[in-house]
Amino acid sequence: MLNYTVSGDDNGLPPVLVVHGLFGSGKNLGGIARRLTPARQVILVDMRNHGDSFHDPDQSYPAMAGDLAEVIGLFGGQADVVGHSMGGKTAMVLALTRPGMLRRLAVLDISPVAYGHGQNGLIDAMQGLDLSGLRLRSDADRRLSETIREPGVRAFLLQSLDLKSDPPQWKLNLDILRKHMEKLTGWPEGLTPGAFTGPALFLAGGNSDYCAPTA
Repeated sequence: MLNYTVSGDDNGLPPVLVVHGLFGSGKNLGGIARRLTPARQVILVDMRNHGDSFHDPDQSYPAMAGDLAEVIGLFGGQADVVGHSMGGKTAMVLALTRPGMLRRLAVLDISPVAYGHGQNGLIDAMQGLDLSGLRLRSDADRRLSETIREPGVRAFLLQSLDLKSDPPQWKLNLDILRKHMEKLTGWPEGLTPGAFTGPALFLAGGNSDYCAPTA
């Protein structure tokens, strides 16, 4: 079972399930939860091999969609699902394979296609980070800046570094994510187009190329 947190009260409507992207965790999308909780019950999940969820050798989209279905089953069997990046692809796979479990779908900054790039460079940087003697996130950021120049990317990744562990360690299962990177940037074959007929919203950032016509 995935690790998850729940905020807001059950008001009789299906909960909103919010699903993060690659290298993230549920807390990355806490801002969405805070905006929704006055009116809705919101579930934030940590995907497998991320955050405080279990580590597993299978990082395929069908497996991840099955994880979401298990969580939704605990909350009445239906949810409004919001997914970002890898979480958006997982939400789309869930919608196409178990359409009855989704009332509405929102997909953020991702398309149901295979992309030609991977993220193994970030895995190289994380695995190459010297974790010895680290106590402060600022020190980790300084060391990580030697291989990752963008402060925002470093801040995002370092949310998954457990400095309370002795020695510090990444919560991400980096070896498995590397092994399955082609699947994660790809799209599963054999899914039936149009199997989900409920309301669906697709949003893309203005500077993003993940949802461009040529993506």
